[in-house]
Amino acid sequence: MKPLDTIENIALNHKSALSSHGFGNVFSNMAVESRISPDPVRYERMTTDEVRKNFLVENLFTADSIPVVYSDVDRVVIASAVPVKKSLLLDCPPQLAAKYFAQRREIGIINIGGSGKIAVDGKVYELANRDCLYISRGQKEIVFFSDSPETPAKFYIISYPAHTEYPTTLIHQKDATAVELGNERNCNVRTIYKYIYPNGIKSCQLVMGLTELACGSVWNTMPVHTHARRTEVYMYFDLDKTADCVFHYMGKPDMTRQVVVRNEQIVISPSWSIHAGVGTRNYTFIWAMGGENQDFDDMDGVKMSDLK
Repeated sequence: MKPLDTIENIALNHKSALSSHGFGNVFSNMAVESRISPDPVRYERMTTDEVRKNFLVENLFTADSIPVVYSDVDRVVIASAVPVKKSLLLDCPPQLAAKYFAQRREIGIINIGGSGKIAVDGKVYELANRDCLYISRGQKEIVFFSDSPETPAKFYIISYPAHTEYPTTLIHQKDATAVELGNERNCNVRTIYKYIYPNGIKSCQLVMGLTELACGSVWNTMPVHTHARRTEVYMYFDLDKTADCVFHYMGKPDMTRQVVVRNEQIVISPSWSIHAGVGTRNYTFIWAMGGENQDFDDMDGVKMSDLK
Protein backbone atom coordinates (compact mmCIF):
# COMPACT_ATOMS: atom_id res chain seq x y z
CA MET A 1 0.00 0.00 0.00
CA LYS A 2 1.30 3.48 -0.89
CA PRO A 3 1.75 6.09 1.86
CA LEU A 4 -1.11 8.57 2.16
CA ASP A 5 1.16 11.49 1.26
CA THR A 6 2.38 10.15 -2.06
CA ILE A 7 2.35 12.70 -4.86
CA GLU A 8 -0.67 10.96 -6.44
CA ASN A 9 -2.80 11.43 -3.33
CA ILE A 10 -1.57 14.98 -2.81
CA ALA A 11 -2.67 15.89 -6.33
CA LEU A 12 -6.00 14.16 -5.81
CA ASN A 13 -6.69 16.01 -2.55
CA HIS A 14 -6.07 19.38 -4.19
CA LYS A 15 -7.82 18.63 -7.47
CA SER A 16 -10.92 20.69 -6.65
CA ALA A 17 -8.84 23.68 -5.53
CA LEU A 18 -6.75 23.54 -8.70
CA SER A 19 -9.81 23.24 -10.92
CA SER A 20 -11.31 26.34 -9.31
CA HIS A 21 -8.27 28.29 -10.52
CA GLY A 22 -8.53 26.96 -14.06
CA PHE A 23 -5.80 24.33 -13.84
CA GLY A 24 -7.99 21.47 -15.03
CA ASN A 25 -6.26 18.09 -15.28
CA VAL A 26 -2.75 17.89 -13.89
CA PHE A 27 -0.01 15.78 -15.50
CA SER A 28 3.41 14.61 -14.38
CA ASN A 29 5.86 14.25 -17.27
CA MET A 30 9.40 14.17 -15.93
CA ALA A 31 12.66 13.06 -17.56
CA VAL A 32 15.62 12.88 -15.16
CA GLU A 33 19.36 12.87 -15.87
CA SER A 34 22.04 12.35 -13.21
CA ARG A 35 25.48 13.88 -13.55
CA ILE A 36 28.73 13.26 -11.70
CA SER A 37 30.98 16.29 -12.07
CA PRO A 38 34.57 15.71 -13.23
CA ASP A 39 37.41 16.85 -10.97
CA PRO A 40 40.04 19.36 -12.18
CA VAL A 41 42.47 16.57 -13.10
CA ARG A 42 40.06 14.73 -15.39
CA TYR A 43 38.94 18.08 -16.81
CA GLU A 44 42.46 18.69 -18.17
CA ARG A 45 42.17 15.70 -20.52
CA MET A 46 38.61 16.24 -21.73
CA THR A 47 37.65 16.87 -25.35
CA THR A 48 35.24 19.62 -26.34
CA ASP A 49 32.38 17.11 -26.55
CA GLU A 50 33.22 15.72 -23.11
CA VAL A 51 33.26 19.21 -21.59
CA ARG A 52 29.85 19.92 -23.11
CA LYS A 53 28.33 16.62 -21.96
CA ASN A 54 29.50 17.16 -18.39
CA PHE A 55 28.95 20.89 -17.82
CA LEU A 56 26.38 22.06 -20.39
CA VAL A 57 22.63 21.48 -20.12
CA GLU A 58 21.20 21.85 -23.62
CA ASN A 59 17.61 20.66 -23.73
CA LEU A 60 15.44 22.19 -21.05
CA PHE A 61 12.25 24.17 -21.76
CA THR A 62 10.43 21.38 -23.57
CA ALA A 63 6.69 21.83 -24.02
CA ASP A 64 4.46 19.94 -21.58
CA SER A 65 7.28 18.22 -19.72
CA ILE A 66 9.65 18.79 -16.79
CA PRO A 67 13.21 17.86 -17.77
CA VAL A 68 15.46 17.51 -14.70
CA VAL A 69 19.23 17.37 -14.22
CA TYR A 70 20.42 16.13 -10.83
CA SER A 71 24.06 17.05 -10.21
CA ASP A 72 26.37 15.95 -7.43
CA VAL A 73 27.74 19.51 -7.42
CA ASP A 74 26.27 20.66 -4.09
CA ARG A 75 23.31 18.37 -4.91
CA VAL A 76 21.79 21.01 -7.17
CA VAL A 77 18.69 20.15 -9.19
CA ILE A 78 18.18 22.07 -12.45
CA ALA A 79 14.81 21.81 -14.17
CA SER A 80 12.19 23.61 -16.22
CA ALA A 81 8.46 23.51 -16.76
CA VAL A 82 6.73 24.76 -19.92
CA PRO A 83 3.00 24.01 -19.59
CA VAL A 84 1.33 24.50 -22.97
CA LYS A 85 -1.57 22.06 -23.32
CA LYS A 86 -1.27 20.62 -19.81
CA SER A 87 -0.81 21.71 -16.22
CA LEU A 88 2.41 20.15 -14.96
CA LEU A 89 3.01 18.60 -11.56
CA LEU A 90 6.54 18.66 -10.10
CA ASP A 91 7.03 15.01 -9.26
CA CYS A 92 9.85 13.62 -7.10
CA PRO A 93 12.82 12.10 -8.95
CA PRO A 94 14.04 8.78 -7.51
CA GLN A 95 17.47 10.36 -6.94
CA LEU A 96 16.01 12.41 -4.07
CA ALA A 97 14.73 9.32 -2.21
CA ALA A 98 11.92 11.47 -0.80
CA LYS A 99 8.14 11.29 -0.58
CA TYR A 100 7.81 14.56 -2.50
CA PHE A 101 10.20 16.96 -4.22
CA ALA A 102 10.51 19.64 -1.52
CA GLN A 103 10.52 17.31 1.47
CA ARG A 104 14.15 18.26 2.19
CA ARG A 105 14.67 20.98 -0.41
CA GLU A 106 14.03 24.63 -1.22
CA ILE A 107 13.25 25.84 -4.73
CA GLY A 108 13.82 29.03 -6.70
CA ILE A 109 11.81 29.65 -9.88
CA ILE A 110 12.07 32.49 -12.42
CA ASN A 111 9.65 32.77 -15.32
CA ILE A 112 11.35 33.69 -18.61
CA GLY A 113 8.24 33.24 -20.79
CA GLY A 114 4.66 34.44 -20.91
CA SER A 115 2.56 34.91 -17.80
CA GLY A 116 1.60 31.86 -15.80
CA LYS A 117 0.71 30.51 -12.38
CA ILE A 118 2.24 28.17 -9.83
CA ALA A 119 0.04 26.44 -7.27
CA VAL A 120 1.88 25.52 -4.06
CA ASP A 121 -0.21 23.29 -1.81
CA GLY A 122 -3.34 24.88 -3.25
CA LYS A 123 -2.22 28.53 -3.00
CA VAL A 124 -1.81 30.13 -6.40
CA TYR A 125 0.97 32.59 -7.30
CA GLU A 126 0.90 34.60 -10.53
CA LEU A 127 4.24 35.12 -12.30
CA ALA A 128 4.77 37.51 -15.19
CA ASN A 129 7.97 37.48 -17.21
CA ARG A 130 11.06 37.67 -14.93
CA ASP A 131 9.12 37.32 -11.70
CA CYS A 132 10.56 34.96 -9.10
CA LEU A 133 8.99 32.52 -6.64
CA TYR A 134 10.82 30.98 -3.69
CA ILE A 135 9.21 27.75 -2.45
CA SER A 136 9.86 26.62 1.10
CA ARG A 137 11.03 23.22 2.21
CA GLY A 138 8.09 21.00 3.11
CA GLN A 139 5.66 22.10 0.40
CA LYS A 140 4.11 18.95 -1.01
CA GLU A 141 2.34 19.86 -4.24
CA ILE A 142 3.72 22.21 -6.90
CA VAL A 143 1.82 22.65 -10.16
CA PHE A 144 2.67 24.87 -13.15
CA PHE A 145 0.19 26.52 -15.51
CA SER A 146 0.40 28.95 -18.44
CA ASP A 147 -2.15 31.70 -18.96
CA SER A 148 -2.02 31.24 -22.74
CA PRO A 149 -0.80 28.28 -24.83
CA GLU A 150 0.22 30.72 -27.56
CA THR A 151 2.69 32.45 -25.22
CA PRO A 152 3.39 29.82 -22.56
CA ALA A 153 5.23 30.46 -19.34
CA LYS A 154 8.76 29.10 -19.14
CA PHE A 155 9.58 28.32 -15.54
CA TYR A 156 13.29 27.89 -14.79
CA ILE A 157 13.76 25.84 -11.63
CA ILE A 158 16.76 25.59 -9.28
CA SER A 159 16.73 23.56 -6.06
CA TYR A 160 19.20 22.88 -3.25
CA PRO A 161 18.93 20.88 -0.03
CA ALA A 162 17.49 22.86 2.90
CA HIS A 163 17.75 22.36 6.68
CA THR A 164 14.80 24.54 7.73
CA GLU A 165 11.77 26.39 6.36
CA TYR A 166 11.52 29.97 5.17
CA PRO A 167 8.23 31.42 3.86
CA THR A 168 7.21 30.74 0.28
CA THR A 169 7.55 34.20 -1.28
CA LEU A 170 6.76 35.81 -4.64
CA ILE A 171 8.75 38.81 -5.85
CA HIS A 172 8.23 40.81 -9.04
CA GLN A 173 11.24 42.03 -11.01
CA LYS A 174 10.36 45.67 -10.31
CA ASP A 175 10.64 44.96 -6.57
CA ALA A 176 13.98 43.15 -6.73
CA THR A 177 17.21 44.83 -5.60
CA ALA A 178 18.79 46.29 -8.75
CA VAL A 179 22.53 47.06 -9.00
CA GLU A 180 24.06 48.90 -11.97
CA LEU A 181 27.56 47.79 -12.95
CA GLY A 182 30.06 48.13 -15.79
CA ASN A 183 30.80 50.79 -18.39
CA GLU A 184 30.62 51.25 -22.15
CA ARG A 185 34.40 51.29 -22.55
CA ASN A 186 34.58 47.69 -21.32
CA CYS A 187 31.38 46.59 -23.12
CA ASN A 188 29.83 45.36 -19.86
CA VAL A 189 27.06 47.74 -18.83
CA ARG A 190 24.62 45.54 -16.95
CA THR A 191 21.91 45.50 -14.30
CA ILE A 192 21.95 42.80 -11.64
CA TYR A 193 18.58 41.92 -10.08
CA LYS A 194 18.91 40.14 -6.75
CA TYR A 195 15.88 38.05 -5.78
CA ILE A 196 16.86 35.35 -3.30
CA TYR A 197 19.65 36.50 -0.99
CA PRO A 198 20.08 37.53 2.67
CA ASN A 199 18.67 41.05 2.19
CA GLY A 200 15.85 39.88 -0.08
CA ILE A 201 13.91 36.63 -0.06
CA LYS A 202 15.25 34.50 2.79
CA SER A 203 16.52 30.98 2.09
CA CYS A 204 18.75 28.31 3.59
CA GLN A 205 21.53 28.30 0.99
CA LEU A 206 20.02 29.24 -2.37
CA VAL A 207 21.07 32.59 -3.87
CA MET A 208 19.40 33.54 -7.15
CA GLY A 209 18.90 36.46 -9.49
CA LEU A 210 19.33 37.61 -13.07
CA THR A 211 21.59 39.97 -14.97
CA GLU A 212 20.58 41.99 -18.03
CA LEU A 213 23.26 43.36 -20.35
CA ALA A 214 22.60 46.69 -22.03
CA CYS A 215 22.47 47.02 -25.81
CA GLY A 216 26.06 47.12 -27.07
CA SER A 217 27.45 45.29 -24.05
CA VAL A 218 28.54 41.66 -24.32
CA TRP A 219 30.85 40.78 -21.40
CA ASN A 220 29.80 39.46 -18.00
CA THR A 221 31.76 38.75 -14.81
CA MET A 222 35.06 40.39 -15.65
CA PRO A 223 37.51 40.26 -13.94
CA VAL A 224 36.84 36.58 -13.32
CA HIS A 225 36.73 34.76 -10.01
CA THR A 226 36.00 31.40 -8.42
CA HIS A 227 33.75 30.43 -5.51
CA ALA A 228 35.65 27.97 -3.33
CA ARG A 229 32.77 27.69 -0.88
CA ARG A 230 29.88 27.32 -3.31
CA THR A 231 29.05 26.58 -6.90
CA GLU A 232 27.18 28.56 -9.52
CA VAL A 233 24.78 27.72 -12.33
CA TYR A 234 24.41 30.05 -15.32
CA MET A 235 21.37 30.02 -17.63
CA TYR A 236 21.63 32.22 -20.72
CA PHE A 237 18.60 33.52 -22.61
CA ASP A 238 17.29 36.45 -24.70
CA LEU A 239 19.40 35.20 -27.62
CA ASP A 240 18.31 34.42 -31.15
CA LYS A 241 18.16 30.63 -31.32
CA THR A 242 20.21 30.33 -34.52
CA ALA A 243 22.08 33.60 -35.02
CA ASP A 244 23.50 34.23 -31.52
CA CYS A 245 25.57 32.47 -28.91
CA VAL A 246 27.60 33.12 -25.78
CA PHE A 247 31.18 31.90 -25.33
CA HIS A 248 31.22 30.84 -21.69
CA TYR A 249 34.71 30.54 -20.22
CA MET A 250 35.32 27.97 -17.52
CA GLY A 251 38.09 25.87 -16.01
CA LYS A 252 41.06 26.46 -13.78
CA PRO A 253 42.43 30.00 -14.15
CA ASP A 254 45.61 28.73 -15.80
CA MET A 255 43.76 26.27 -18.09
CA THR A 256 40.57 27.86 -19.38
CA ARG A 257 38.18 26.39 -21.92
CA GLN A 258 35.22 27.82 -23.76
CA VAL A 259 31.75 26.36 -24.01
CA VAL A 260 29.55 27.64 -26.82
CA VAL A 261 26.12 28.26 -25.28
CA ARG A 262 22.89 28.81 -27.21
CA ASN A 263 19.62 30.36 -26.12
CA GLU A 264 18.11 28.90 -22.91
CA GLN A 265 21.08 26.64 -22.19
CA ILE A 266 22.84 26.21 -18.86
CA VAL A 267 26.42 25.81 -17.64
CA ILE A 268 27.16 24.13 -14.30
CA SER A 269 30.19 25.84 -12.78
CA PRO A 270 31.98 23.88 -10.02
CA SER A 271 33.80 25.66 -7.21
CA TRP A 272 37.25 25.29 -8.81
CA SER A 273 36.20 26.87 -12.10
CA ILE A 274 36.12 30.46 -13.26
CA HIS A 275 32.94 31.63 -14.95
CA ALA A 276 32.62 34.46 -17.45
CA GLY A 277 31.14 34.96 -20.86
CA VAL A 278 31.04 37.08 -23.99
CA GLY A 279 28.16 37.05 -26.45
CA THR A 280 27.65 37.87 -30.10
CA ARG A 281 25.13 40.46 -28.79
CA ASN A 282 23.68 41.54 -25.45
CA TYR A 283 21.76 38.88 -23.53
CA THR A 284 20.35 38.01 -20.11
CA PHE A 285 21.39 35.27 -17.73
CA ILE A 286 20.08 33.80 -14.51
CA TRP A 287 22.65 32.98 -11.86
CA ALA A 288 22.07 30.68 -8.94
CA MET A 289 24.44 29.60 -6.19
CA GLY A 290 24.43 27.15 -3.31
CA GLY A 291 27.03 25.94 -0.86
CA GLU A 292 28.63 26.91 2.41
CA ASN A 293 27.34 30.50 2.68
CA GLN A 294 25.17 33.13 1.02
CA ASP A 295 27.60 36.06 0.94
CA PHE A 296 27.17 37.50 -2.56
CA ASP A 297 30.70 38.95 -2.50
CA ASP A 298 32.39 35.77 -1.23
CA MET A 299 34.63 35.14 -4.22
CA ASP A 300 38.29 34.52 -4.93
CA GLY A 301 39.44 37.00 -7.57
CA VAL A 302 41.78 36.03 -10.38
CA LYS A 303 44.23 38.51 -11.85
CA MET A 304 43.75 39.04 -15.56
CA SER A 305 47.50 38.47 -15.99
CA ASP A 306 47.10 34.96 -14.49
CA LEU A 307 44.52 33.77 -17.01
CA LYS A 308 45.69 31.26 -19.59
